Order: sequence, then structure tokens, then C-alpha cells
Amino acid sequence: MIQFRSFIAMVCVVTLASPPGFAQSGAPSANAPQPDSGPHHWYSGVVRDYENIHPVAPINVSNTARLDSLLRAGQLYLSLRDAIALALENNLDIEIERYEFALADADVLRAKSGVATLGIPTTVLAGIPTGAGPLLGTIIAGLPALGYLSPLGVNGTYDPQVFTNLNFGHSTAPQSNTVTTGTSALVTVNKTANVGIAETFGTGGTAALTLNNNTTEQNSYRSTVNPATASSLDLTVTQPLLQGFGLAVNRRTIRIAKNNLRAADFVFRQQLVNTVANVEQLYWNLVANIAQVSVQNQAVAVAQKLYEDNQKQVEVGTLAPIEIVRAEAQLATAEQGLVAAEGLVAQTEIVLKSALSRNGLASLSVMAARIVPTDPMRVPDVEPVIPIQDLVSAALDNRPDLLQSRVQVENSKISLAGTKNQLLPTLSAVGDFRTNALVGVQNEVVGPAGAVTPIADPFFIGNYGSVLGQLLARNFPTYSLGFNLNVPLYNRAAQANVATASLNVRMSELQVQRQINQIRADVQNALTALQLARAQYAAAVKGRVLQEQTLDADQKKLALGATTVYQVIQDQRDLTTAAAAEVTAENAYMGARILLDYSTGTTLQKNNVEFDEAKSGHVSAAPSPLPSEGSVRPAVPVNLSNTNLSNGAAKSALAMPAQRP
Repeated sequence: MIQFRSFIAMVCVVTLASPPGFAQSGAPSANAPQPDSGPHHWYSGVVRDYENIHPVAPINVSNTARLDSLLRAGQLYLSLRDAIALALENNLDIEIERYEFALADADVLRAKSGVATLGIPTTVLAGIPTGAGPLLGTIIAGLPALGYLSPLGVNGTYDPQVFTNLNFGHSTAPQSNTVTTGTSALVTVNKTANVGIAETFGTGGTAALTLNNNTTEQNSYRSTVNPATASSLDLTVTQPLLQGFGLAVNRRTIRIAKNNLRAADFVFRQQLVNTVANVEQLYWNLVANIAQVSVQNQAVAVAQKLYEDNQKQVEVGTLAPIEIVRAEAQLATAEQGLVAAEGLVAQTEIVLKSALSRNGLASLSVMAARIVPTDPMRVPDVEPVIPIQDLVSAALDNRPDLLQSRVQVENSKISLAGTKNQLLPTLSAVGDFRTNALVGVQNEVVGPAGAVTPIADPFFIGNYGSVLGQLLARNFPTYSLGFNLNVPLYNRAAQANVATASLNVRMSELQVQRQINQIRADVQNALTALQLARAQYAAAVKGRVLQEQTLDADQKKLALGATTVYQVIQDQRDLTTAAAAEVTAENAYMGARILLDYSTGTTLQKNNVEFDEAKSGHVSAAPSPLPSEGSVRPAVPVNLSNTNLSNGAAKSALAMPAQRP
């Protein structure tokens, strides 16, 4: 038994004296904040546990150099690839979401200490300022904070706790019986110096090793040693055997916190998808709005030409004066459309520049710059055919919101296992192993005449070294072993907790199934929208071509006097409307394509976004080369070369971009 107690004491002392983290080991996450690498001193190893070794750098509101490199002569030349790269580097919604990883790492550190975790936020923002019109993924509030859990099975923290107690006391007590003390006023001086260390382990057990020291000095001559030091080395171990027992119960907070590290990737990926998709949509909106300006510019030019020619015809008397009024009204209508189109371009530029800049429009050069998109909208001649089941399969594999929900289900099941453990009665094994010591000096207090001071046993005469010798030799051992049993009757609270946790698991599973059903519907709807947008674009192109032919035919009739100027004006209005409808249909197709990528979770892949680069906020790809002077042309060039109004014949047509049929 003595050898067994020696072995137990040695194991407990070594374990308790181990550095924090020995009981709960684990390699730090690659994304964990690194300790402060400042100067180290001889005391650094002692005080580092009480300092902030994970400092958070101040926020950075300066834009990356990419933005300035794309500016030239007051214009911001922007390809879609550059717009996405600027968003990855400068967008504040993405920057805010980057703190998700540090929060998840801090929660893992918190869980390893044995205290309750806080979970991670899952709110995802749109990625571009409000007021930008219809968006994909507008402010999505994800699941409740992932992983909040109180460690019910843990009786303390996994971090070892060192405690001390120093006390000095002086007392004078009158004595009614002088037989035992030898004095009518007993004066006692107590000095206490205790030190110990305690820790909780993954099994749910706790251990505490305490060295107690109490020095007492009295004015009594009847004590053999005075002053006397009484010491004890006490090891107390408590281990739950039913409720709160086992690694699965007591380490579940750590497992959940590590799951949330994976969930942080999914939350951040969802933020990237939202931002990239919305920036992409905003870019094509700007391209379409600029094209609408070109359409309206051509309409104004044609209306101006018609107005001037009608004036000449009225002056020579070959045209009625009312035709001037009609042409002027047509010109005013065209100018109103142009002003509205230009205003929409300016508003879209403001929103896009704000989404691509850390400080919004604080930079005067960025605020004043006009955006020149260098990528035109293109509708492919042939639409790739992908089976719907393949699209759904890709969505189920790639959608970050679904992956995040699956982590939540896993966390709920881990939590349920710990909650079920609370159904068991409380049965704990308690062991106390103690060794005592007593040393002092021969009592030299002089008693009354005739009183004899007892002679002390030489074994108890000595200094504190003798105390340690007695403790280590276990001259005066004391030990006990017992069990504490607590059986709650009815146990209704635990049963209700298990029922609630079980219901939460089933609700989470149903939420995942609901998401799967919604994803299937989203993919089908997005595919249908893409097919419809393509058909509408084809119809818009055909309508514009037919309207051009109608205008050309009426111009020829007007030259022969077979129609009226009013009819030609109406044809011009219809052609402007048809050209604008074609631009709108083309933009709608681009939006439908973006929606399909968003629904299938392939937005990042389609735009060649590297997750690690987005995570770091630095895109390695160089900015697109700036176009040479004069090489950038309007999206819809103005072409009035075929306009020849003479003798009241208004021969004009709205030229469309070269890439359009």
C-alpha cells in the first residue's frame, strides 16, 4: 500500500505541475493568431499567461495599389476580373468576415480551457452598398451562432490553478480553566502559509495537491514544542463514475469548436459568393446602362438631325410648319431619355466604386473618376447543355450555406450526447491521501512555581527541513477512499433537457432537408430563367432588326411621298425602344447566368477566385493592362453615316454594336 501511494502521489505531482495544455493537448490551427514576437525577458515565461499574446492589428482603410494602377486621366478602366480582384482586396464586408477565423480560433482556445464557448457569428452581408437595385444574396442571416455550449460535464477548468493562502493572526483568550493551558490568558500567534495546485481532466475528474503549513506560538508552558509548525501534504482526487464521466462528454465543447473552424470557412465562402456575384451583376448593370446612354445619344442625334432638316424644308415651303413642332417634341423626348440614362450610369458608378474601395469615396481621384468597363456583354451562340441532375449535384456539393447547416447538425448531435449523460445519477469516487508533520523547539515558557514544563520528543525538534523530511517519509499518513451518490427522484429536468436537445437535432435535420429541397428548386428556377432570358434576347434582337427594316422601308416611302414624317418619327421611336430592349435583354441574360452560378455554388470557380487569396486579402494576378489611347470605344458607337435627310425624307437608323447581329 505504501508503494502504491508513493506511485499515485508522484504521478499526480508530475501531472499537476505540467504546463497548461498538457491535459488538453492539440496543435494550434493554422489560422490562429500568432503570439506576440516582441522582446523576451527572463520573466517572460512566467508572465506570458497573463498578457495579451494575440493582439489584433488596427483596421486598415487604405486601398490596395491595384485601384490606383487602373486610373488614367480621370478614368477608371475596369475589366470584370479587375472588379472582382478589387472587391476581394478592398471590400469591407469581406474584410469584416475575415475576423471569422480569429473568432473561431479564439473559441477553440476557450474550449480547451474547459469554459463555455461563445460560438461564431454566421451573418453574411450583400457585399455591396444598399441602393444598388436587385441583388443576389442580400443580407443573409445564417444559423444562430454556431457552437454555443456550456461544458456541463466539466467540474472546473482544464487550465491548472495555483492557489496560495498567507495569514497572520494574534489572539488573547481568557481561560476559565487553567489546567490545560497553564494560564488564565492564553495568547496565541498563528502564521499560515498554504500553497496548492488543482486541475480538471478530460475524464471529468479533478485533483488538488496542497501543502499546508501552520505555525503556532503560545504563552502556555504545558506544550512540549513551542512554537510548533504543523504541516500536511494533501492530495485529493475526485472522479465522476456516471454523470460527467468520459472524454466524449467533457471534450464535446472542443469538438464543437473545432467543427466551427470548418464552419468559419463556409461562412466566409458564402460572403465571397455574395460579394463576387453582386459585384458581377453590378458590373454588367453598368455596361448595360452605358449602352443605354449610347442608344439614347443616337436617338438624340437622329431627332436633332430631323429637326434641323424639317426647319430647312419649312423655310423653302416644302413642308408644313407643324412638322417642326413634331420634330422638336421628338427631340425633347430623346433628350429626357438621355438625361435619365446618364443619371443611372452615374448612380451605378457610385455604388460600384463604393463596393471596390475600403474608404468609399473619400479619395477625390476615385470619386471623380468615370468607370470605363473594358469587357462587353456577350451572349454565346450556343448554350452549353448540362443535365439538371448534374447542376443539382454540384449545388449540393458546393453551396456554403448547406455545408454550414450540416456542421450545425453535427454539433447538435455532439451536444445531445452530452445532454443524455445528464440523465445518469451522480456517482463520484473521492480519494484523499495525506501525510502530516510536526516540528518545533523545546517549549521555554516558564510556568508558575512548582510547575514542570514537559520535555519534548527529540523527533519533533527541528526546522522546516525536518518538516519536509517527515512529509516525504510519510511518518504520519492519513488516507481515505469513498463514494458519493446522488440519485434524483423523477429526474424531470434532465429528461426535459434531453427531449429538447433531441428535438433540436431533428429540427436541424429537417432544416437541412428543407435547404436541399430549396436548392433543387433554386437550380431549376435559375435554369428556367436562363433559358427564358436567352429566348427573350433572341426575340429582342429580331425585334430590333425588324424595326430597322421597317424604318428603312418607311424612309423610302417618305421619299416617294407615300407616307408621312410623323410615321418616320414613330418608327424612330420604336427603333430606340427596340434597341434599348435588346440591351436590357442582354443584361437580363448576364444576370440569369450569374443566378445559375450562384444557385449551383460555382460562382467562385467560374470567376477563378482562389479561396486562400481571398482569405488573405491579396490577389496575386496583376491588374489588366490599360488600353492604349483611343482604343476604348463606346459600347454602342454612334453611327449616322446612313442618315441623309433631304426633300423631307428622313433616312436614319440606329446602328447597333459590331458584336450584335
